[in-house]
Amino acid sequence: MHAFTIGKACGFLQPVANLYTRKGDAGGRKWVPLAGYRIGNSNPELHSLFMGKQNNSLFVYQGMSRVYSLKTVQQLPVSPGDAWDYFSDPGNLATITPAKMGFRTISRHHGKKMYAGQVIEYKVSPLLGIPLYWMTEITHVADNQYFVDEQRFGPYSFWHHQHHFRPIEGGVEMTDIVHYKLPFWFLGDIANSLFVRRQLKGIFDYRFRKVEEIFGKMN
Repeated sequence: MHAFTIGKACGFLQPVANLYTRKGDAGGRKWVPLAGYRIGNSNPELHSLFMGKQNNSLFVYQGMSRVYSLKTVQQLPVSPGDAWDYFSDPGNLATITPAKMGFRTISRHHGKKMYAGQVIEYKVSPLLGIPLYWMTEITHVADNQYFVDEQRFGPYSFWHHQHHFRPIEGGVEMTDIVHYKLPFWFLGDIANSLFVRRQLKGIFDYRFRKVEEIFGKMN
């Protein structure tokens, strides 16, 4: 069984306020460096702003890149414990990742047994063979049930990956749920449409096939 879904959320482009108005031609749309502007009362993230022309007035707009989601489900003819032992070991990640990604674990002190607070460092080359540094933290662990890894440093502005293991008749069902956000506002959204989404789907498709080679197919 192989299920795959991908979606998007939290994208918006809306007028904040008619903060700047003047008579005559507004001069078209242009970038406005409003450093220090914050959305809401508690969100510390800076968002990009741009000015648009409407009825000879300038409006300030706020822009926030989308958060995308991805979900895969795979069933394997092994026990939840065996599946857990394999997928919770960072040393096995390179085996189930396409070689063209240049994925390798570079941290030395993460240990083999997974625990909440564990930090793991990688090098990965997702684009043009350029190696990038990636650090993730294991934030939640329930043995043989689920674990969560979150990016601390790396190519995404947000990365949250849930790994779930559920016993079923004759084996285990694994569910991966990923939420991710790219930097650079609309440029990140364009990059996602052009290649990031397709690349992530390709990585999970490759992993699906590779895992079947290792553990076999469900009858």
